Amino acid sequence: MTASSRRTVRIAMNGVTGRMGYRQHLVRSLLALREQGGLDLGDGTTLWPEPVLIGRRDHALKAMAERHGLTEWSTDLDAVLADPSVDIYFDAQVTSAREEALGKAIAAGKHVYTEKPTATGLAGALDLARLARAAGVKHGVVQDKLFLPGLLKLRRLIDGGFFGRILSVRGEFGYWVFEGDWQSAQRPSWNYRREDGGGIVVDMFPHWEYVLHELFGRVTSVTAQTATHIPQRWDEHGKPYTATADDAAYGIFRLEGGAVAQINSSWAVRVNRDELVEFQVDGTEGSAVAGLRNCRVQHRGSTPKPVWNPDLPATEPFRAQWQEVPDNDTFDNGFKAQWELFLRHVALDEPYHWDLFAGARGVQLAELGLRSCAEGRRLDVPEIAL
Repeated sequence: MTASSRRTVRIAMNGVTGRMGYRQHLVRSLLALREQGGLDLGDGTTLWPEPVLIGRRDHALKAMAERHGLTEWSTDLDAVLADPSVDIYFDAQVTSAREEALGKAIAAGKHVYTEKPTATGLAGALDLARLARAAGVKHGVVQDKLFLPGLLKLRRLIDGGFFGRILSVRGEFGYWVFEGDWQSAQRPSWNYRREDGGGIVVDMFPHWEYVLHELFGRVTSVTAQTATHIPQRWDEHGKPYTATADDAAYGIFRLEGGAVAQINSSWAVRVNRDELVEFQVDGTEGSAVAGLRNCRVQHRGSTPKPVWNPDLPATEPFRAQWQEVPDNDTFDNGFKAQWELFLRHVALDEPYHWDLFAGARGVQLAELGLRSCAEGRRLDVPEIAL
């Protein structure tokens, strides 16, 4: 590869010492792109991502950079944003710190790509989207589940008309997060403190918004019940603390077109599923159960006729009556796939609609979900005025 055929894009990555920022965005996305020689833009040019690591702990950033052969890191966000050679700002910090940092990046004229939720409230999320639009910078929000094999297969079924009229969607997500006393927790303690931006509603409802919106239709109303099932947990230093944020949420969503979605989200549930998240879609012509990787279907013509009889043991192998949907494709890491689309959007101005306005819809649904629980009623979800 000649020097003239390679175009470097410098990406400030804030929050890479966290689990998601490090594993999915740095290692499995941008470093994976470098390992494959960069991103082929199709015009004889290869885009070469050059990460600039940002965080609060210099020693951790230095160790990470040395581990992966990177040369740039900093604990000074303002200085990095002031560098005119930095093209993109990426944020995977804790939610409470994100809005201010994104605002600074937009003001500095950087393109922004961010984890969700984009802000702690709808007003802030919309302010960011409008600021980015006014500044003329490209902006994107991670909506990774749309790029997972199981949901890509589900999309294929929808596009092919497999379901007929879709009636309902039922989702189950979650797993047991250890309290931290006798086994260390799999999630950071701030997730369970509302004052630090924690809670499963603000974490997961933005995911459910874009999954439902993209696959089945816009959410038009929400009814939610939240709970803090585990009131005391132990932090990273083994100290007990009071959980002030919800660790489970049970939501009912009315969708444009009339379908109903019901999704349970919990960090206090033991898994009795094939995957950590599964969606069952039922339609007049067929049904499907999709997880992160797999998808099974049952067509109308092959649907058996179960008969309810509580006096006799079930003799039908219900799970065996479903057919596996073949891959029929090669699926890349979902985070990497979306990174590639965003980088092409920045480099070539290719269409890209998973922007900060889409991110604001997720914040809106979380906000309304919490309010629905507090007020004990169903709430309409108005369309966001762009």
